[in-house]
Amino acid sequence: MKIHEYQAKDILRGYQVAVPDGGVATSATEAEQIASELGGDTMVVKAQIHAGGRGKGGGVKIAHSPDEVRQIAEEMIGMNLVTHQTGPQGKEVQRVLVEEGVDIERELYAGLVLDRAEHRVVFMVSTEGGVEIEQVAEAHPEKILKEWIDPAVGFRPFQANRLAFGLGLTGGQVKSAVKFFMSLYNAYTETDASLAEINPLVVTKEGEVLALDAKINFDNNALYRHKDFQEFRDYSEEDPSEVEASEYGLSYIKLDGNVGCMVNGAGLAMSTMDIIKLTGGEPANFLDVGGAASSDTVKQGFTLIMRDENVRAVLINIFGGIVRCDRVAQGIIDALSDMDIDVPVIVRLEGTNSTEAAELLEESSLEFSVATSLKDAAEKSVAVVA
Repeated sequence: MKIHEYQAKDILRGYQVAVPDGGVATSATEAEQIASELGGDTMVVKAQIHAGGRGKGGGVKIAHSPDEVRQIAEEMIGMNLVTHQTGPQGKEVQRVLVEEGVDIERELYAGLVLDRAEHRVVFMVSTEGGVEIEQVAEAHPEKILKEWIDPAVGFRPFQANRLAFGLGLTGGQVKSAVKFFMSLYNAYTETDASLAEINPLVVTKEGEVLALDAKINFDNNALYRHKDFQEFRDYSEEDPSEVEASEYGLSYIKLDGNVGCMVNGAGLAMSTMDIIKLTGGEPANFLDVGGAASSDTVKQGFTLIMRDENVRAVLINIFGGIVRCDRVAQGIIDALSDMDIDVPVIVRLEGTNSTEAAELLEESSLEFSVATSLKDAAEKSVAVVA
């Protein structure tokens, strides 16, 4: 689950991670009031959307008075902000973060994420603050310093010191950075985050290290331990189909291809998308209907898939383990009998009673293309959209 910058900073404050003072506003009047309370000669108004690159799109602006903050907020709230991460459709700005200005000496990067290859969390820092870390990794991998964390002992102060010195920090900056890194690690682990990214991490002219920006994503599988985080979810920032899928207990993610996929099991769903790609096609979505794959889940899944105007074929790939294939086949027939499907449907059922399932599909009045293997299913799907 993604959250906004202002929400991430509220969480970080609770773990003594240094962030600028500020507040969130949903109107120009609120923004002006926050600016008046902050005081100071310089303030920053930042659009709050779930995407990076806001500054280049006009979503981050400097102001020098509460009145100027109000004017900027009037222009920003309600605007459609387009960045390299939103795509050409952009996202509507519904709130802004108003913060005190910071006297910046250096811009750095810090981030925590699970390194799946190493089976450990990795703490990364870089002198290339303000730049997408993927770009740094590609162009200057030597500028990314990493400390892998032993889960048995956690992140140790000597590792934090090593990162601080690796960034070229000196004197009081080192002490401030070590405190920041240790606190950020605590916030990451105790909230069950999947990502904590500070970009840029800045060093002020006074030697203080603080988070000028903050991005935190949570592991959905751990949200049951953090009921209070549910209120952070902003449905307006999510794809409506993905929100609806979650209400039905389905896992759905829209992609850019034209072969719709309906599969039971996340691993099989990933394999299905892979083989479509290997066959020369492009999957239109990830859709895991779960182990049961009943008539209701099939109908709900098809409804989600067919909302995508790019879909020109649907591949149903079900493995009958927990549920028998003939029951799944009957569920597919029942569901599609009540729907108007105008694209080819390719079905591959493997497992318990798969032979009986194939007979049911062949004997039905609906037009299915029954595949004999996953490879055959992928080839048939790609062929009809070519």
